[in-house]
Amino acid sequence: MCRGTRLIADFVAGTEVQPDLPDELAEHLTTTVSGLWVVWAYKLARSAGDLFVPLTGGPGYPADARAECRHRGIRIRGAHDVPDPAHNVPDPGCTCGFHALSTPMLTGLPARQFPRLTVALSGRVLAFEWHGSGVLWRAERQTVVCVDHEGVFDPVEELRRVRRDPGDPCGSLAAVFPVAPRDSGPVRLDLPVSPPRLPVCHDDAGWCLGASTPARSSARLVLA
Repeated sequence: MCRGTRLIADFVAGTEVQPDLPDELAEHLTTTVSGLWVVWAYKLARSAGDLFVPLTGGPGYPADARAECRHRGIRIRGAHDVPDPAHNVPDPGCTCGFHALSTPMLTGLPARQFPRLTVALSGRVLAFEWHGSGVLWRAERQTVVCVDHEGVFDPVEELRRVRRDPGDPCGSLAAVFPVAPRDSGPVRLDLPVSPPRLPVCHDDAGWCLGASTPARSSARLVLA
């Protein structure tokens, strides 16, 4: 399971009020068509029909859900579980809530058969420092926006596989990055009104299980 270290932010998203965050965190915020501020994040998961299953196992979750703590009245302190009053989800002293990362372009990716999810996080959100490059989020609510079934596409890595024309004088090719289609992305996002509540205590962002070679992305829109 991907675990964060130091807690660096504890805030509420999914309202019309922009969360007051440092610039390095605020850049991951976006708004829905209704003007609600959400966190734009990424994770890996297995597909199981209409559900997504964490790579660490456990029950799956639908495209939109609000988390509840499976272990109500229990707090994790070090290696021990100790009694504690019921807490809001997510809680810094528990593993409850939906986990995701701030960037999809990370090393150490698991095998490419695991779909990459682009998600919008809302409700209470915690931000933790992570040993990788980026931020580990844990959130009360998660909305799956896009499913990439072919992994992460790195344009530079793709060019290295292309056979170079011997007549190329500079010995390297230029990387041309694709332009996002008009009316695509978070500007079309609208959160469903009433998501189901699920006990979520062992979710995982999915980037901590192995390594693979990035592959070309082929995204499928789930919610717009």
